[in-house]
Amino acid sequence: MAINLQKGQRINIGLSKITIGLGWDPNDGTGYAFDLDASAFMLDDKRLIPAEGFFVFYGNADSEDTALHHSGDDPTGGNSDGGDDESIKVDLSVVDQRVQEILFVVTIHEAQQRRQTFGQVRNSYIRIVDDANGQEIAKYELGEDFSIETAVEFGRLYKRNDQWKFEASGIGYREDLAFFLSRHFKGQIIK
Repeated sequence: MAINLQKGQRINIGLSKITIGLGWDPNDGTGYAFDLDASAFMLDDKRLIPAEGFFVFYGNADSEDTALHHSGDDPTGGNSDGGDDESIKVDLSVVDQRVQEILFVVTIHEAQQRRQTFGQVRNSYIRIVDDANGQEIAKYELGEDFSIETAVEFGRLYKRNDQWKFEASGIGYREDLAFFLSRHFKGQIIK
């Protein structure tokens, strides 16, 4: 049976091959299609991306170390029919030694131009699925009303004493994807 996580709650993963599923349902009648994008930032002990290949999103589906694979962009949130809109497969056994944390963020594409916020999105969640049997082991539903936020840090995997753990974050920002890149990457993204 899956664990329903609360904001800030942490659990031990105890598995090496998992899928991080992210889902949401945009409200109808907002004028534009909602394009929410899931991204993963593989961070070192200074909370920086060690190299460009450790930033995984729809434009770079596979991490440099082959530990992460992004399912691809769902530009409308309608592809899932109740399931995950975007997912990232994770193999913790091959994560580069420099990586100590994997941060999962969802941003609204062109949020300012389209005047969209997470306040217009419902049923948002992040979940962890055991790839061996397809069973959901934990889920965190964003119950908060992010009325003005355009990006949300859903959760993070992090390494402590050679063990991978997961923390349900639920931190909202009035920012875009470029904000997170400038915060966690000191080079120039070319892709």
